[in-house]
Amino acid sequence: MASEVAEGTTLEVLRRLESGPRGLTEAEAAARLITSGENTLPDVRIPSWPLRTVRALRDPFTAVLLCLGLVSVAVASWGTGVVILALVAVSCVLRATGEHRADRAMSALRELVAGTAAVLRRADGGEPPESREVPVAELVPGDVIRLGPGDLVPADVRLLRARGLTVHEAALTGESAPVGKSAVDGAGESLLCFQGSTVASGTATAVVVATGTGTRFAAAHRQPAAHRQGGAFDRSVHGISWVLIRFMLLTPPLVLMANAALRGRGLETLPFAVAVAVGLTPEMLPVIVTTCLARGAALLARTHGVIVKRLPALHDLGAVDVLCVDKTGTLTQDRPVVQRSLDPAGRDDPEVLHWAGVGAWWTLQLAELPAPDALDEALLEAAGPVGEEYDGVDAVPFDPARRIATAVVRGSLGRHTVVVTGAVEAVLERCATEPGERDRLLALAALEADTGLRVLALATADRPAGAGSPADPRGLAFRGLVTFRDALTPTAAEALRGLADRGVTVKVLTGDHPATAARACRELGLDPGRVRTAAQLEHAGDADAATVVARCTPEDKARLVAALRAAGHTVGFLGDGVNDVAALRAADVGIAPRSAVGVARESADVVLAEKDLTAIGHAITAGRHASGNIASYLRVTLSSNLGNVVAMLAAGLLLPFLPMLPAQVLAQNLCFDAAQLAFAHDRPGAAALRGPAVLRPRSFLRFVTGFGLLNALADLATFAVLALALDGPDTVDDEAVFHSAWFTENLLTQALVMLLLRTGRRVGGSRVPGPVGLAAAGLAAVGLLLPPSPLGGALGMTALPAAYYLLPAVVLGLYALALTAARAGHRRRQP
Repeated sequence: MASEVAEGTTLEVLRRLESGPRGLTEAEAAARLITSGENTLPDVRIPSWPLRTVRALRDPFTAVLLCLGLVSVAVASWGTGVVILALVAVSCVLRATGEHRADRAMSALRELVAGTAAVLRRADGGEPPESREVPVAELVPGDVIRLGPGDLVPADVRLLRARGLTVHEAALTGESAPVGKSAVDGAGESLLCFQGSTVASGTATAVVVATGTGTRFAAAHRQPAAHRQGGAFDRSVHGISWVLIRFMLLTPPLVLMANAALRGRGLETLPFAVAVAVGLTPEMLPVIVTTCLARGAALLARTHGVIVKRLPALHDLGAVDVLCVDKTGTLTQDRPVVQRSLDPAGRDDPEVLHWAGVGAWWTLQLAELPAPDALDEALLEAAGPVGEEYDGVDAVPFDPARRIATAVVRGSLGRHTVVVTGAVEAVLERCATEPGERDRLLALAALEADTGLRVLALATADRPAGAGSPADPRGLAFRGLVTFRDALTPTAAEALRGLADRGVTVKVLTGDHPATAARACRELGLDPGRVRTAAQLEHAGDADAATVVARCTPEDKARLVAALRAAGHTVGFLGDGVNDVAALRAADVGIAPRSAVGVARESADVVLAEKDLTAIGHAITAGRHASGNIASYLRVTLSSNLGNVVAMLAAGLLLPFLPMLPAQVLAQNLCFDAAQLAFAHDRPGAAALRGPAVLRPRSFLRFVTGFGLLNALADLATFAVLALALDGPDTVDDEAVFHSAWFTENLLTQALVMLLLRTGRRVGGSRVPGPVGLAAAGLAAVGLLLPPSPLGGALGMTALPAAYYLLPAVVLGLYALALTAARAGHRRRQP
């Protein structure tokens, strides 16, 4: 264990690990990697094919099918039992295949955002160590690593040096408060940091003492932690599923009792009852869901660089109706730009910008700063080539304590010009102003700041060479103000419009000043409404009404996201810092850019190539695309199956023989299931992409019941037509003809339903037949060609005389018109 290896002084630990403060050589690390294995947990291993197939049986519909098949075998109904068990096997294999492809795709995609660690490595023993980023999986005991704020601790480590280090260990201890760490020998477990924890603050250098399965994290979490509950779409599907399962379980005993009471039939109707229950089962649902999500995730990665780490998150993206974002880096770039330069009277004055640019130029040249100040860069970009026409003498960079920067340039003979820029209050303290003038200038600056601008003051002085101290100049002449605004992200305005068109409400949760956040929103066309601070939102309902919430702490962001979810919204959250982790985990869908700190990226469900709202719009569309196809499948299969089951139950009670043989029911169901696999490759219409993809169980069940009963009426009308036609003398066996005609009619009506009830599609809206159109045509062809074929004869069907096609064709035409009218009425009733 790590604690045993790390016992003793720092020197003893390094000797035990055969390492040193300079780390390992590349050869030593490679040899140890072979011995110790990769720094990964066993939970991430891809399951085997047999295990995947067995796991597929956990799906409720598949489990019910298996039970029905075993019941058929138990009562010696071998044909029915074999067909049902074949359906179970096909469903399990298809689902296992889809999951295997999805896992392979996800494994390849995760490599793009695989965690890395800063490690000290040497080419050989004589070379100085260099810090380099290596994949976390390649860490070995003895490696010396560096840690900073936001880093995930990649293995169990012993601290060698630490400065102000605190670590979140909630993954191990459940404690939310960060824990202080020390590199002082004898500090006990404060010397150790464990895999799965996160650096909250400070920096450290540490030596790896345990990796992979030897870490404390691996010992405490042998099973992967459960992720957050699924979103609204998952909950809706599960609710609908259990309603159908209860109905399926009630169907066989109801059919048996009704036939026994009205027709005197006993257990001989059990295979038919079981086949009818199977007809209600959307057994392809797991396959359709897996295929739709895997295809959507792979397409997003290829075309937009968006990586979906958790496949069900694509469902939730489609259901997102509220997206919470920060301002900086999302709506605005992390750099200011000059808005105006004003003289003391508040009028535009380019000379103020000129002298501010001179001061910035010579401060950068003479102060030897490690990096240019963002405001200096903005000044030089706006002022153009200034400063080189003067000779620089001295400069004192901006100091947070003094809040000013000073540059001194050579003026006329024996004279120097002092240029001072900084905070308005600090500059005015060093100026010679008339009574009341200082208050007026402070009011002018406050007026600009209230509009969301950052304000920089400028003052100058003309002095003899060597007079006064540049570190703290006095007696300056106030020259004016330079105001700055945040540079807007170029794609943000268009992306916000696109999200609004998709029915997504954007809420800005930021730590900035309320006026700054409001100004950025207005410039991008987003109405900020009444801007509030987090402290002003006392009730959970207030979060729903606010568009911009300023002065947010990390806890505030998580609290507001949770409040929005409690209000019934499906919430996405975009964040990239340590302060965003709690909100990322609280949201239905956590979204982070690839450049985010390690802990934020690992906490997210979706990783973007860049922090860009446009990519989120594409991801939401892909989620709605996948969810729309799944909804199409559910609407079509459940309404059609319900109608067929109701019609068969009614016909079974009215006819002297079974309306269809069990094998014929199962063959019809198998053909319909095969055709509906096309929904995984369909493209929903634009109407399906304009709003959140949420299935509301009550509305959905009303839809299925209404269209199912309409389907049952068409089936019963066909039954009535056939009954009339079969009354006359005919050389063809009536029972076989009835079975064949109803088999054909059922597949034709199911083909019509596939075309007319697709999500967001208009009939005839596409000139080129899509996958669903081709599948429907194939299903209709099977319905017409199977009965007269040798396979139809084996199933107890026969060829139909030409006269028998005419009346059912009229019924189908009327059914198509009624279905089109009902669909149009349903659309008009939708909000």
